[in-house]
Amino acid sequence: MSLTRRAALIGGLAASAAQPARAAAPSAPAPSRRPPPGARRFSSPAVEREIARVQARIGDPKLRWMFGNCYPNTLDTTVRMGQVDGAPDAFVITGDIPCLWLRDSSAQLRPYLHLVRGDAALRTLFRGLIARQARSILIDPYANAFLENPDARSDLDWAIHDQTEMKPGVAERKWEIDSLCYPIRLAHDYWRATGDTRPFDARWAAAARLSLATLRAQQRLHDAGPYRFLRASDRATETLPLDGYGNPTRKVGLIHSGFRPSDDACLYPFLIPSNLFAVTALRELAALAQGARGDAALAAEAAGLADAVAAALARHGRMRLEDGSEIWAYEVDGFGNTLFMDDANVPSLLGLAYLRCADPADPLWRRTAAAAWSPRNPYFFRGAAGEGIGGPHVGLGQIWPMSIIMRAFTETDDGRLRTWLRMLRDTDAGTGFMHESFDSGDPRRFTRSWFAWANGLFGELIIDIAARRPRLLETPL
Repeated sequence: MSLTRRAALIGGLAASAAQPARAAAPSAPAPSRRPPPGARRFSSPAVEREIARVQARIGDPKLRWMFGNCYPNTLDTTVRMGQVDGAPDAFVITGDIPCLWLRDSSAQLRPYLHLVRGDAALRTLFRGLIARQARSILIDPYANAFLENPDARSDLDWAIHDQTEMKPGVAERKWEIDSLCYPIRLAHDYWRATGDTRPFDARWAAAARLSLATLRAQQRLHDAGPYRFLRASDRATETLPLDGYGNPTRKVGLIHSGFRPSDDACLYPFLIPSNLFAVTALRELAALAQGARGDAALAAEAAGLADAVAAALARHGRMRLEDGSEIWAYEVDGFGNTLFMDDANVPSLLGLAYLRCADPADPLWRRTAAAAWSPRNPYFFRGAAGEGIGGPHVGLGQIWPMSIIMRAFTETDDGRLRTWLRMLRDTDAGTGFMHESFDSGDPRRFTRSWFAWANGLFGELIIDIAARRPRLLETPL
């Protein structure tokens, strides 16, 4: 994120702090914060029914109100539908930045996945985004964010002077492994949910092959590969060292990532949560290629790369804490140097179970998650407003609701789950929405009032709890 964008967010944070505090849990429902029906960007009858169904099960007035605001936020505010070559096209912006992030857009639609079979409009939206993502990857598989107009040049003030191969249609070109994993996950899960094979045409297959080639190239087994990135900035997290290629590595079969899911530069280029996500996504690509297209060659190539990266992770992806217990590292360099921390952005160490990269009962992951949710992680914060994980992206002391949501998804204790729900409920600063982050001492100080991914993730969590812990939602928190 640029200095300009950081300054804007911090300015908004200071302004929000000047607003009067609101009651954490109003006793009567507040007016909906959704746009009026005629101003909503996309409508789904199935989503409206789901909102009514779940709200009827929520006994806490404020939690019920927040679910109604947050769950449809992506559809209400970020979807731009069109057609390309007679087929659906969906451009899904991240919120306050009018660009499509491959990661965010995939995650933004995920909360509606369980409804697609019964809603033709939703199926059209999913097909449109799968197609848009494939075309975007074919423009540049190293880019993380794209413009609606594929012929336009980036107008993001923090990206226009980057020293990298900026192509038309690219908004920002930060190479992040997960940018290619998330579209695979979206496509695979849509196919599993519907059996619909229409999105998986020759163009989609070409994008899948290019994704595979890019991931393989970034193993850098023989040379540094084609990607480099430099940005003039006073922040080390905004650029890559050593002429834009990143810090040195020993070539061990892991995939290099220039940047983390936060869009912050990696310290050590082998980002372990993203490599674990790549293994899972590649195996899903293998199943999708075979099942939806009968493409045995693509399936075999994806499975082979997954196996190679999994073997490298087993050899090089772990580390030991001071007490001798083994956990997953956050980043490594292949020379034996490791970094332990966690960042709220997913894929994270905490989010591996949510992403199906780890069994929630796996002792290795449980030890890792416990260490991430503790002072052992330099980006774990605790204050009067709550506790959770942040990251370098917006600075120290800033908790991301996304991390609390990740913790809640795998929580098995009802008392602690209530704690996480209360924390999410009471740190919205009266807005009725999730934010990128809030100050650990004062939730009125927050960043990003319009962050659709976090809103949808909160809605997904409430639906998940309604299914597995319905009684917990029935009474006020």
